[in-house]
Amino acid sequence: MARYKDEQCRICRREGQKLFLKGSRCYTDKCSISRRNYAPGQNGQKRKKLSEYGTQLREKQKTKSFYGVGEKQFRRYFEMASATRGKTGEVLLQILERRLDNVVYRLGYGSSRAQARMLITHGCFEVNGQKVDIPSYLLKEGDIVTVREIRKDNGVIKLNVEENSARPVPEWLQKDANNLNGKVVRLPVREDVDIPVEEHLIVELYSK
Repeated sequence: MARYKDEQCRICRREGQKLFLKGSRCYTDKCSISRRNYAPGQNGQKRKKLSEYGTQLREKQKTKSFYGVGEKQFRRYFEMASATRGKTGEVLLQILERRLDNVVYRLGYGSSRAQARMLITHGCFEVNGQKVDIPSYLLKEGDIVTVREIRKDNGVIKLNVEENSARPVPEWLQKDANNLNGKVVRLPVREDVDIPVEEHLIVELYSK
């Protein structure tokens, strides 16, 4: 899958808000939004008024960047949401939240979703006792995500557990820091999702 590989801070500056793509750096005064809160490029400080389509497109791009998902996969998630009962926009966010890389990040075992993806592809986690190295794996209610026994001494994970001990865990997840695992106690609802996005604009964009 094609993935954005340039400086992550440019994405936040383009959107004009923090998307927490750089882990702990985003919480310090080194954050680019804190230092240069305008779009990148020569004309970045001249913000133009967006059209209706432009506003909808920016919401989609922001959501893709937030979760680290490509266009093809994002559209597939939208089609899944459209075929599911409930509000399409809210179901779309629920699907994105259920991704394994997002859950690892939410539990504090990854400092960012990008780092969580790296740890997963390196075989650091298992789901219900089975090794899973697919970041896009969708979790279900009752699933248990655990750091594999042979990876519990991983320096990156240990550092994340220590640094993220105070990070709040969403109510739909249950964390056991001592045993380095977490459980999906229920599926997430819109109130559980802290992403600053108006999902109805994404629905309007794809419905054209």
